[in-house]
Amino acid sequence: MKNIKICGINWDEGNWPKCAKHGVSKKEIEYLFSGYGRLVIKDDPDVREERFRAIGKSYNERYIFLVFTFRTMNNKLFVRPISARYMHQKEIDFYENL
Repeated sequence: MKNIKICGINWDEGNWPKCAKHGVSKKEIEYLFSGYGRLVIKDDPDVREERFRAIGKSYNERYIFLVFTFRTMNNKLFVRPISARYMHQKEIDFYENL
């Protein structure tokens, strides 16, 4: 994935509760897009909306798995989180050995 300029995070009444129910804070999710190390993979090409997966550490050193999409509003690009959760140890072990 090429580097792109993201203007912000697009939170709404639908996506925030999906992330919050797993205990992940908005601050942790926003940290993943602040330029620190993460792995981003394009998700299933057969879904109607283009989605991506991100794996990375939050500011408090907890590993997070995030599904998101991009939204353009007023000719600016925003990230819209769809779901986020803390990673299981098996996933962390795999990620650290990439």
